[in-house]
Amino acid sequence: MLRSHTCGQLRKSEIGQTVELSGWVYRRRDHGGVIFIDLRDRYGVTQIKFDVNHGSSEEIMKNADQLRSEWVINVKGKVAARPEEMINAKLGTGEIEIEAAELKILNKSKALPFELEEEKESQANEQLRLKYRFLDLRREKLQTIMKKRDEVIVAIREYFHERNFIDIQTPILANSSPEGARDYLVPSRLYPGKFYALPQAPQQFKQLLMVGGFDRYFQVAPCFRDEDPRADRHPGDFYQIDFEMSFASQEDVWAVTEPLMIQLTEKFTDKKIVAKPFPRITFQDALAKYGSDKPDLRFEMPIKPITALIKSDCGFSVFASAVKDGGVVHALKVDGGNVFTRSIIDELTELAKTKDAKGLAYIQMRPEGPASPINKFLGDELMNKIINEVGAKTGDIIFFGADKFRTVCAALGAVRSKCGELLGLKDPKKISFAWIIDFPMYSMSEIEPGKVDFEHNPFSMPSGGLEALEKEQPLNIKANQYDMACNGYEILSGAIRNHDPKIMYKAFAIAGYTKEEVDRKFGAMISAFEFGAPPHGGAAIGFDRLLMILTDCDSIRDIYAFPKDGAGRDVMMDSPSEVSPRQLKELHIKMEEK
Repeated sequence: MLRSHTCGQLRKSEIGQTVELSGWVYRRRDHGGVIFIDLRDRYGVTQIKFDVNHGSSEEIMKNADQLRSEWVINVKGKVAARPEEMINAKLGTGEIEIEAAELKILNKSKALPFELEEEKESQANEQLRLKYRFLDLRREKLQTIMKKRDEVIVAIREYFHERNFIDIQTPILANSSPEGARDYLVPSRLYPGKFYALPQAPQQFKQLLMVGGFDRYFQVAPCFRDEDPRADRHPGDFYQIDFEMSFASQEDVWAVTEPLMIQLTEKFTDKKIVAKPFPRITFQDALAKYGSDKPDLRFEMPIKPITALIKSDCGFSVFASAVKDGGVVHALKVDGGNVFTRSIIDELTELAKTKDAKGLAYIQMRPEGPASPINKFLGDELMNKIINEVGAKTGDIIFFGADKFRTVCAALGAVRSKCGELLGLKDPKKISFAWIIDFPMYSMSEIEPGKVDFEHNPFSMPSGGLEALEKEQPLNIKANQYDMACNGYEILSGAIRNHDPKIMYKAFAIAGYTKEEVDRKFGAMISAFEFGAPPHGGAAIGFDRLLMILTDCDSIRDIYAFPKDGAGRDVMMDSPSEVSPRQLKELHIKMEEK
């Protein structure tokens, strides 16, 4: 070994010992014949002193004078106490230094493309940092996150093992499956014209494990989805804590999940959990009250339906036409929101429009009385009814949405979230978990008008089973399905699974799949379910997203060692990249020139 200790290890108890350290030059200071080097590795920093009066030869001093940032060196010397006026209380090693007697330069470094000191992080743009990610990873912040990631995974494995779950790895090369996102396809060399798909989730395999008799399975599972990037979604690959249980109800799954979330939060953060046990909110109520099926419950600010107050002959045509067309009118009262300037209100209006709203009407509760561009259309009587209904007072602002139910919910939900941010209500020291339950089994397709499609996971057991599928209107059928929301993010999705072939055929038939299509896509599962499949259910925790919340990262990219950029590219490794004609020929692929 080229070291006897790490750079964060030495303390006063080692004073007088001869030690050997290796690491990177972090900082260099020349004090007129005495050179100080801060030597860094992932464990910490130790000060090295080069001084001819304390063991350093002229040759060592000459070499020390050459040292520059990020050179890799090896140093031998004696541990000494720092002078009292030079003690650094911020460092674990701040009371000692090494009086260098030997110095080896193991490797030199080119001038860095950006500074590695934490306080200068913002000086380098993200693209440059990602291009030189191997340098960015030397920063203490990222090393701390990678260490935390490892510790959380260890804790999760211990948690599941203590509860008799078994860790099983499922295939990476799998078949294409309608999980809700685009597949990454892998062409087969041996079977021309056929493709593997990288798994969007281990869904089918974990259900087959239940049929195979493994009643408690879990996995830190790599998943692959060809989705557009965003702050809370990493393009391409991500990880989920996947688990499944046989002979389990929703309550059984929740009883495994809640203690895990509490344990991870209390062990790895100083955040306060807002409510224990976690609230349970129906999908419909979450949309109506918070405008989202993943509401941030660190603050209240509920949305209120006021459709009943609005008549079809109301003077404000936007409200009247929405009600006449079967839509809704909802109101969002923001306490203290009258501080919003016109530019902020305009910003909120544009945000609502990104959710397909036509605009964002509002009433400001000023000391001299309500003020709004729509006052003259509403009339005093209706305006006062609305103000009383939502409980608005001086200093508040009321925003309105009038359109189809889903559109109004999405628009006011986005406005609610932004207002919480603007007013400082998203306390980073709080963490709020909630179960979202009773998801609809089906919804109308956004791609094919008039077609019924699965709202969420197609493998969920419909509430009421086969009877519900045969007798109920598709849009009225609920699924035995649940999500977990946390601080405005979805961090878990799960369900009690459909394990009966008859129910599965019928469920897919309602969504427009023929029996032949189901057999072709899910033949292994259908076949397995005919050989004694136990009732089962489980969930998948979005590990990367959860870790982003626990570590207070602004972007999910920060919690990966080697992330893609915001456009889904690996700018360090230059991928995706072109491949040679020979490789394409082996795969029986021809590129179409445009």
